[in-house]
Amino acid sequence: MGEQKIVRREDGAGGKYMGDFLRKLIIPRFDSSAGEIRLSDMDDSSDFGDYAFTTDTYVVTPPIFPGGSIGKLAICGTANDLAVIGAEPKIMSMSLLIQEGFQLETLERILDDMEQWVKELGVAVITGDTKVVEADIGVAINTSGIGIRNRHLERNIEVVRDYRDYPWRWVRDCGAGEGEAVIVSGRIAEHGVAVLNAREGIDFDMNVESDAFPVWLFLKNALDAGGITAMKDATRGGIANALNEIAEKSRVGMIIDEERIPISGEIQGFCGALGLDPLSIANEGKVVMTVVSDLAEETLKALRKAGQKDAEIIGYTTSEFSEVVIETSIGTRKVLPPPVADPVPRVC
Repeated sequence: MGEQKIVRREDGAGGKYMGDFLRKLIIPRFDSSAGEIRLSDMDDSSDFGDYAFTTDTYVVTPPIFPGGSIGKLAICGTANDLAVIGAEPKIMSMSLLIQEGFQLETLERILDDMEQWVKELGVAVITGDTKVVEADIGVAINTSGIGIRNRHLERNIEVVRDYRDYPWRWVRDCGAGEGEAVIVSGRIAEHGVAVLNAREGIDFDMNVESDAFPVWLFLKNALDAGGITAMKDATRGGIANALNEIAEKSRVGMIIDEERIPISGEIQGFCGALGLDPLSIANEGKVVMTVVSDLAEETLKALRKAGQKDAEIIGYTTSEFSEVVIETSIGTRKVLPPPVADPVPRVC
């Protein structure tokens, strides 16, 4: 009798294994489009007419962590998937899957967080669903979102087309070109580390909170500066996954300066002690983008003015090779491969 095949945790954890899982089981059955973005493109959102649409399910453990909760994560995460293609978040749905016996006080804290960030973003929750089950799940939340075209996006596309051919109506993660700047919007790995430290009760002397945040609140300023050709929010798989996705889809290589990647000393110490790679750890309020080189400094200035004081130009794209290459602090180069899965499970 042959070995029984099962779904593995890695199949839904981002990175190579999840990509393989989707291409084998999902894409062949359902690939379609209602606009320019196909399901098989595996962008953060898809489009129909002048609207963008996305959906995501959140299963973070614990549901409340330093800097936020699963509720804040659900609103910000869904809004961010819209924002990184240039869509302004406008409408959401909310579905709750709650374990019987779940503490009402905890649920109210989660819902309070959702209410706060819905108001901050100016979106409307117009439909949803609630189920209470016996399964040992705590709470899981699904949020879907619709975003719209807007003057910030139109301004950016117009500026990019002044410099080169750009055939898309949205900011696509396949849109990077040769010789463009690579920017990360702030310090990395804070969400994954905050959740891991809270979940495992690791006695590590640090004060790190999740970076969960609605990136539209600063991306609209960067879009006004113009010149953004590709974007990814660096969630599961961290900036390592985001950089590799942009490079692979855009058919360019990248040279990344290790010393310019914004990361706190606390995160470096924590990851070093546990043998974790901070480049592969999830973020929930950070964006990796490529920008027309002539406008990189202006875009960086716009990000910092909008509150992203740690935003940094970390490298540039190249046609010399197709990999993401790190220039290390000791002057050597190494390939940064895409992660095979999220090294810290159940953080988003």
